Amino acid sequence: MKGFLTSLGKIRPVYDVVYKIVLFICKIFLIGDILITSMAVLGRFVPFIPDPSWTEEVVLTLMTYMAVLSAALAIRKGSHIRMTSFDKYLSKKMLDILDLVADIAVLALGVIMLVVGWKYARTIGARGFYISMPALSKFWMYFPVPLAGFAMIIFELEAIYIQVMKMLTKEGRS
Repeated sequence: MKGFLTSLGKIRPVYDVVYKIVLFICKIFLIGDILITSMAVLGRFVPFIPDPSWTEEVVLTLMTYMAVLSAALAIRKGSHIRMTSFDKYLSKKMLDILDLVADIAVLALGVIMLVVGWKYARTIGARGFYISMPALSKFWMYFPVPLAGFAMIIFELEAIYIQVMKMLTKEGRS
């Protein structure tokens, strides 16, 4: 078992690449949000700058992507909000077990987001269109959910691997 887990550690560069890609996407969308919002605000007050009707819907869609993808990024860095009030009253072994259970629960959430989100994007999203851009399907408004679910699954698999290795190495020393 430990040999299998050790061999899994060799794919760590794949996790690094996925993290960098997701982070790059978030950065590009943030830049797009800032530029589009700036154009829309300036367009309301400066006569020669256009204020297209599509800016609000695009900004909201980009914000949706950033919100769910940044949540997936937080999994990798372990920077999600945690309840640690009772940690000092629990044994280290119990905390490790609870961390593993929490990681498995978040992995399950990622699977649900991927499966159900993809279903919604293909069905409900594909049937609707943006009001200000009738040629663009609302698929793109629903797509962040399965995309983030996929990223969550990738990062949770790594978190579970790290947690299991941590538990195994501690048991090996005892």
